[in-house]
Amino acid sequence: MAPAITLAAEAPKLSAANTGFMLIASALVLIMTPGLAFFYGGMVRVKSTLNMLMMSFISMGIITILWVLYGFSLAFGTDKGSFIGWTSDWVGLSNIGLTELWPGYTIPIFVFMVFQLMFAIITPALISGALADRVKFTAWSLFIALWATVVYFPVAHWVWGTGGWAFDLGVIDFAGGTAVHINAGAAALGVILVIGKRVGFKKDPMRPHSLPLVMLGSGLLWFGWFGFNAGSWLGNDDGVGALMFVNTQIATAAAMLAWLIYEKIRHGAFTTLGAASGAVAGLVAITPSGGAVSPLGAIAVGAIAGVVCAMAVGLKYKFGYDDSLDVVGVHLVGGVIGSLLIGFFASGKGQSTVEGLFYGGGLTQFWKQCAGVFAVLGYSLVVSAILAFIIDKTMGMRVSEDEEIAGIDQAEHAETAYDFSGAGGGIVGGSVSALAGTESKKVDA
Repeated sequence: MAPAITLAAEAPKLSAANTGFMLIASALVLIMTPGLAFFYGGMVRVKSTLNMLMMSFISMGIITILWVLYGFSLAFGTDKGSFIGWTSDWVGLSNIGLTELWPGYTIPIFVFMVFQLMFAIITPALISGALADRVKFTAWSLFIALWATVVYFPVAHWVWGTGGWAFDLGVIDFAGGTAVHINAGAAALGVILVIGKRVGFKKDPMRPHSLPLVMLGSGLLWFGWFGFNAGSWLGNDDGVGALMFVNTQIATAAAMLAWLIYEKIRHGAFTTLGAASGAVAGLVAITPSGGAVSPLGAIAVGAIAGVVCAMAVGLKYKFGYDDSLDVVGVHLVGGVIGSLLIGFFASGKGQSTVEGLFYGGGLTQFWKQCAGVFAVLGYSLVVSAILAFIIDKTMGMRVSEDEEIAGIDQAEHAETAYDFSGAGGGIVGGSVSALAGTESKKVDA
């Protein structure tokens, strides 16, 4: 009998369909950062609107350059001790062929690189919501450059880089529950513990100045998040990307409804801010878990996140830390919930055969999730606090009290978000302009 012939597995070939899909997904993820800027910008007072927008937009500039120079190499290069990566050929994106494929996939390295760049951009921008009204723009710019280098790039390698310790342990994080949301939420907590509270915290009204902007921002986030989540499978040849897309929609809807119901019972009203915040909480929670759970599991993940995050946003008043726009309550808590619930709701029919407790798999995966969650939380919290402390003691992290009271937009950017002086002319126009200016002063106060 002739000896059996073993054929080598055919090497992946470039897929035009997957490449096009991933480029679109990358653009969707990028639009999330302007969406975040609007979401945060509408939640602050008039006098801080532009600063809030700029704190997100500057990340698009700084992180892009760092990612090209060395960030991509640190995060996804050849593993060095399970903690960091490094591939010298990727420094400055040199020596990468235009059609050279990302190992094991059907898309070019350049496409994977730019997709992951969008994640690197939005993660430090998430932190900014906790620091509204009081941080120097130069100090913030320096902070995110340092933070990306010593926190985000290493953590991304832990979770997604081949050889990263969390990756090898089997921690499931489909699209960033640990690397993005817990990472950013813990960093926000670390920084605000160092820089302190806003002037007038718990005393002065600090209501959102534009709920329409908040709703616009949350809508853009919801839209862009489909690229964030579904794109993280790097193609859809086996349907897992489609499952993630579907679960993203389901969990977000469930979280929004759950938040609103909790809000109605607790506070007596269904608010637009609650709807927007609930949707974001659901998006955060399904980000790590959506590829592992069923659609019914996505409803559970979203509903639990909606209620728990709604409860968590009030912790700042109980414990006295000034998380301006609830980054800790939504992103940290939501990321923890979504990551840990994988240990209970993983169905074994999505991105892997791993089953959670409710599907007969025991608590093995839950303990792995705990390891990833609390390692990232602790590392980001401590290192972020140290970075903020160093910057605060050298160049100063906060604007002066007078500048904060007068308005950080004027102090840091020499601009204001709304100019009512040219609102109209004549008697009627002048009256409207004067009234608008009066109302603006009331809101600023």
